[in-house]
Amino acid sequence: MGSKVERHQHHHDLVPLAALLSREMRNEKMEKPTVRYGHAAQSRKGEDFFLMKTDCLRVSGNPSSVFSVFAIFDGHNGSAAAIYSRDHLLNHVLNAIPRGLGRDEWLQALPRALVAGFVKTDKEFQSRGLTSGTTVTFVIIDRWTVTVASVGDSRCILDTQGGAVSELTVDHRLEDNVDERERVTASGGEVGRLSIFGGAEIGPLRCWPGGLCLSRSIGDMDVGEFIVPIPYVKQVKLSTAGGRLIIASDGIWDALSSDVAAKSCRGLPAELAARQVVKEALRTRGLKDDTTCIVVDVIPPDNSAPPSPPPKKQNRFRALLFRKRSHDSASKLSRKLSAVGIVEELFEEGSAMLAERLGNDDTCNQSTSGLFMCAICQTDLAASEGISVHAGSIFSTSSKPWQGPFLCAECRNKKDAMEGKIPSGVKVV
Repeated sequence: MGSKVERHQHHHDLVPLAALLSREMRNEKMEKPTVRYGHAAQSRKGEDFFLMKTDCLRVSGNPSSVFSVFAIFDGHNGSAAAIYSRDHLLNHVLNAIPRGLGRDEWLQALPRALVAGFVKTDKEFQSRGLTSGTTVTFVIIDRWTVTVASVGDSRCILDTQGGAVSELTVDHRLEDNVDERERVTASGGEVGRLSIFGGAEIGPLRCWPGGLCLSRSIGDMDVGEFIVPIPYVKQVKLSTAGGRLIIASDGIWDALSSDVAAKSCRGLPAELAARQVVKEALRTRGLKDDTTCIVVDVIPPDNSAPPSPPPKKQNRFRALLFRKRSHDSASKLSRKLSAVGIVEELFEEGSAMLAERLGNDDTCNQSTSGLFMCAICQTDLAASEGISVHAGSIFSTSSKPWQGPFLCAECRNKKDAMEGKIPSGVKVV
């Protein structure tokens, strides 16, 4: 038993539970930015689709675990692949994340889950026998952390205070991306321009068979599985000054550079900003393609104003084409932005090899039934059924073919086809 003074002091230090909860709620509110967004579009072919969802929950029933998703799907050869991806991709990504993770673990699991979700969406859509395809730019915002996954040539850029513009995606156009040209030809595809009568070649570089200008997409079962659905993924953490994301289909980027698009709408609220970007693109190039734009402002708490225009004399950081590299490396641009407290790069990877993208950790492949689980389609596997993603892999000397993650036979066949090890199992009659 302590003295009367000690007991009084101990009682004085106690804080009612209601006060603690109230304090936590206030701290939570201060930590969370406000997300404002707007959308604008002009249709020519009717193949652009989008997703804007701000009420997603990491933990069911817990409003403090809310996060937002924004995405653009630019279809080609019909709209079926774009619609299917819009309707199913988010669920496939979330189902690939292990249950019961804290927020930091959840964010660390996102890049691999995005790869699994993209590949599963592609696999399921191709099983429907439809030949359309789609680009995807898929953005997840959880407080100050922005994670972007992309295939194709839709793009997401980040505009921050001071006028620094950076690209959070890589264009998978064969014309511009040397690494992707080399990968496609190494996997069995042919890259060349369209030949016309007399042997003349015209237009951009395309992959044959099929004639697709892109090296990555969802769908496109008639082109060959060396056109892969494995996304480039980049994850960054904004400073508490926030920033503006501009997500748009190539109808915008064929007309405007990243810098021009950002500059054209500075100082405007998100809805008006999206309209202004579309208006500027149409003024520059006309309506030659579906043109879709989403603007998302990540705003510090209690600050409802849109990002202000930068001063006239400003440092301008040119966006770089991010090449494939390990997740713990940083581009020159990211280091510059980080140095001035604008953005911190957390993850970046663009490899098209599943063995690299799914990693070595097999703890995420244990199902609730005690069986193993396919890392792509999340189906239960008996211990004798799973095939390691590293089986036969030459990409990591530390990988062991008996270690997970594991794939079912169908997903293993798809992996081998994407890497050019076996002919694609999908045939169009």
